[in-house]
Amino acid sequence: MLIARGLKGGEVCEKWNIDHPEIVQAIHQAYFNAGADVATTNTFGATSFKLARMGVKDSAEAINCAAINNAKTVAHPGQYIAGELGPLGEMFSPMGTMTFDKAKEIYTHQAKIMEAGGVDVFLIQTVFDLQEALAALEAVQVVSAKPVICSLTFNKLKKGFFTLVGNPVAESMKKLRDRGASVVGANCSMGSDIMIQLAQEIRQSVEIPVIVRPNAGKAHARNDGTAFYPEDEIFFAENIKKMRDLGIEIVGGCCGTTPEYIRAIKDSF
Repeated sequence: MLIARGLKGGEVCEKWNIDHPEIVQAIHQAYFNAGADVATTNTFGATSFKLARMGVKDSAEAINCAAINNAKTVAHPGQYIAGELGPLGEMFSPMGTMTFDKAKEIYTHQAKIMEAGGVDVFLIQTVFDLQEALAALEAVQVVSAKPVICSLTFNKLKKGFFTLVGNPVAESMKKLRDRGASVVGANCSMGSDIMIQLAQEIRQSVEIPVIVRPNAGKAHARNDGTAFYPEDEIFFAENIKKMRDLGIEIVGGCCGTTPEYIRAIKDSF
């Protein structure tokens, strides 16, 4: 959505909360107009740790506050704001240098800003290491009693679904539930057709609410370097309906899902 409005390669999309707030607000508004109940703040990489790695000079406080304000500005009664906490981009030890305590400290800083900013719910998403998700979950719980949604990213292998570091589905969902997550589930990495299988496995593993948000198919690169997602809105919405029929309570879209996809989902209810 930001690329379509001029975001260039190498630009940090979270900076647009400050540099182009009217565009970020318009995007949130488009999703709300399409029938979304929840807007996700444009804070995927807005921890102080990741912003510093990307060379951003604006503070994490300024960017997160602007992101929350951009979403809240266009939200009406019955429309909610999810404060998004994305992956840190650093592998955990022994594969990398990140530790549980360091990750928790980084996420606590961001979550504290979000709590003060008045988000309605926290959304930890696109995380491929259960330990990172648990660190983020504990961080939110330090500063807030609001609901926390934890959404991991899985890949389909011959032996089943696993995160990049090898976390299995049922064990991951149960550990997140036991640590106090209000909602668990999966997003990104696969299209809606494959996500049906994953959704069923998640649904069978826990009794608490489940969230699923697939991509609009596997991304393909255009000649200009932008991504193309092959699933159309009708195909996507039909598969989302199949997931809802499995008992999935919270549905939506990840990469490639424009407001038209959300409208198609809403029309299928």
